[in-house]
Amino acid sequence: MSKIHMVLQGKGGVGKSFIASMLAQHCYSKDEDLLCIDTDPVNATFHGFEALNVNRLDLMEGDEIDSRKFDSLIESISKSESDVVIDNGASTFVALSHYLISNHIPDTLENMGKELIIHTVITGGQALNDTLYGFDKLIKQFPQNVKFIVWLNPFWGKIESNGHGFESMKAYLNNKDRISAIIKIPEYKKETFGRDLSEMLQDKMTFDDAIKKPESTIMVRQRLTMIKRELFQQVEGAIAVSA
Repeated sequence: MSKIHMVLQGKGGVGKSFIASMLAQHCYSKDEDLLCIDTDPVNATFHGFEALNVNRLDLMEGDEIDSRKFDSLIESISKSESDVVIDNGASTFVALSHYLISNHIPDTLENMGKELIIHTVITGGQALNDTLYGFDKLIKQFPQNVKFIVWLNPFWGKIESNGHGFESMKAYLNNKDRISAIIKIPEYKKETFGRDLSEMLQDKMTFDDAIKKPESTIMVRQRLTMIKRELFQQVEGAIAVSA
């Protein structure tokens, strides 16, 4: 059964495109075919990764989902024999989520022999409550046959509330039976690992391209290789658990 990885979160700037790019790179690292789609009408960051061959598809007509454009998305998915990674923007979060649910898309995909896995992200700092709310809303809206993988991104601050980590929070405890895996993005030191990763993402480069870049020093290559290995191991384990 092929997998449809959809990245959804109502808060902007929390790392959705980063997650989509990690999923795509992990798949390509295994020499697997993949269909990548960016549906963000405002900031098509995922589409900017040229090495990932991402198709851009604007699903919106004003504030509403354009049914014909959405039909073309489902057609593309149905014709693909490979896994699919879809990155969706914050501006279309509410409309797309509603459209997916009201049109029974999870069941439609399942009948096609495809499994929908929703990836959502929780961040620390000021965006913590917003991302927790978005996560809780997604869980409650989607049917039981949809699996969720949660990414914890500490880039904006520690993911803590009153001294408690995510797995002790009410949002997790109330929904843990729906979560198939948690991927914890490490809190990288900003002057070394964090800087290397940020520069790679700003240039919209894959790990392989950034590591091979002539300007990259030996230690930059080493640090990026370590980040890649750690994240890919977590992705591999999360997807295996979700199978």
